[in-house]
Amino acid sequence: MERFAGVLFLLGAFTLAGTSVIAGRFVVATLGTFTITVVSLFFALLGLLPLCGRKLGQSIWQMAQRDWASLFIQALFGIFLFRMFLLQGLLHTSAGEAGILTGATPATTVLLAWMLLKEPLDRIRFLGIISTVTGIVVLQGLFSPDIVFSTEHLIGNVLVLCAAMCESVFNVLSRFSSVKSALRSAQVLDPIVQTTLVVIIALLLCLGPALTEHPAAALLSLSIVGWAALVWYGLFVTALAFILWYAGIKRCDAAVAAAFSGMMPFTAMILSVLLLNEQPGWQQWLGGLLVVLGMVLTGLKVRSPKRQESCCI
Repeated sequence: MERFAGVLFLLGAFTLAGTSVIAGRFVVATLGTFTITVVSLFFALLGLLPLCGRKLGQSIWQMAQRDWASLFIQALFGIFLFRMFLLQGLLHTSAGEAGILTGATPATTVLLAWMLLKEPLDRIRFLGIISTVTGIVVLQGLFSPDIVFSTEHLIGNVLVLCAAMCESVFNVLSRFSSVKSALRSAQVLDPIVQTTLVVIIALLLCLGPALTEHPAAALLSLSIVGWAALVWYGLFVTALAFILWYAGIKRCDAAVAAAFSGMMPFTAMILSVLLLNEQPGWQQWLGGLLVVLGMVLTGLKVRSPKRQESCCI
């Protein structure tokens, strides 16, 4: 039952995370990267703080120095760097293609989990990594000489890939922190409290860079659609998605989380067609199919002949 609940939490988290590409597209041409992040995190806190109540103060009082270090790294990679690379990438590439490229997250997560957490990397998961890499190469037009992307477009794609790698680091570090807390019988933070603390840390990290973007004038000129995108980015892409993520990663290993991170490119691709009227070519669809195949393969459960492993802590 715990494993099933973890799967549902992860599914919801990454489906919401996939909408970040679309929400960012509505505001990235008007607002600076860090301004978008700060305002969306502010809206996230407005939704999170009433849910925390007294638990926030009690948890802060009981946290050790290593817990703060772990939360800082999660905020750095999961929000600050991820959004910086993603939003900068969206200035140079399409939302649909950016969404597909976030599908590199499962492969890089599995590799990091294998190296850092000693989670198994069998033949099927290795094939999943190969499929993901091939899909990304196809997206770049390397197999079709008649399709040439501009340097700016390629730079945008590289920035989105950097965002995917940051997401992978965040996934593995979150799982590592959860496992370590369980092993030393330490207090496991409530998902809402953990999300709130990570959001506060990320907000502090982004505040200085946001002020250099002179955000006041841009915010005053923002349309209703832009403000709605920021509210969605804060309350759903940040607050709710992170709560679901922390609830799920406490119950499942990093490889299972890697599989569901493939919902990000799938959601972004579909919404880019429905909401932004983007029309991906055959190369984008083929590359996306290979990335999705890689997602499925890397997420398959590895079972040892000697013992059956469980993804639950």
